[in-house]
Amino acid sequence: MFFLKAIASFLILPPTNLAVVVVIGFLMLPHWPCLGRWIVGTAGILLVLLGMPAVGNNLLLPLEQNLPLTPPPDAPPAAIVILSGDLRLTGGAQPGFTVGPLTLQRMRAGAELYRKTHLPILVSGGHVNPSAPPIGELMAQAMPQDFGVPVRWVEGKSRDTWENAQFSAAILHAAGIRSIYLVTQSWHERRALIAFRHAGLIATAAPTPINRFDFGLPGSLMPTASVWQKSYYALHEWVGCAWYSIP
Repeated sequence: MFFLKAIASFLILPPTNLAVVVVIGFLMLPHWPCLGRWIVGTAGILLVLLGMPAVGNNLLLPLEQNLPLTPPPDAPPAAIVILSGDLRLTGGAQPGFTVGPLTLQRMRAGAELYRKTHLPILVSGGHVNPSAPPIGELMAQAMPQDFGVPVRWVEGKSRDTWENAQFSAAILHAAGIRSIYLVTQSWHERRALIAFRHAGLIATAAPTPINRFDFGLPGSLMPTASVWQKSYYALHEWVGCAWYSIP
């Protein structure tokens, strides 16, 4: 199922799917030249646009606005939930796995929040690589080692944000907890909030630092690889928010 979702994301979401469309357009040129040129041209223009900071950053920014950053006075958070994001293969004499950069940013934000609140922490993340341990376990090992912060609960079965919410809620409900701080990337926070609220938790956003972009010309019109990644994140989140919002 996870593999099928990854393939679907590759085929449905720009900018990766646009590269496939360009190849298809070129293959059509010998038989349907007009249609092939139109497909190549349209996909090429969209690729350029999604690589422009003025476009990609503006797709990302609305996801980070108007998040519920203040806990409800009648239901203060009783725990901190830190979501996993990725993992990284390590080299050296004994290769292994460790948390990736997205996960590390979330852990850092969660550690800062812990020092302010001293609330117990739950880390959430399952298998994303069959040869690696659950990311939640790697996070639980790294939090005290790298940040000096204890982890009380580890959720290690989830494969996506929706399952993060369902499995974490089961653990927290058993502990009598109904309100949490939710730590993840600022652009991922909106979709995560939908999932956790659906799981029956009152969630207050505790995002990694919200992005600030400089839209000055001409740099904002120059495509870059990093902005293609931002565009992918943004479109993935917008599609996910719409999907999670379906009753």
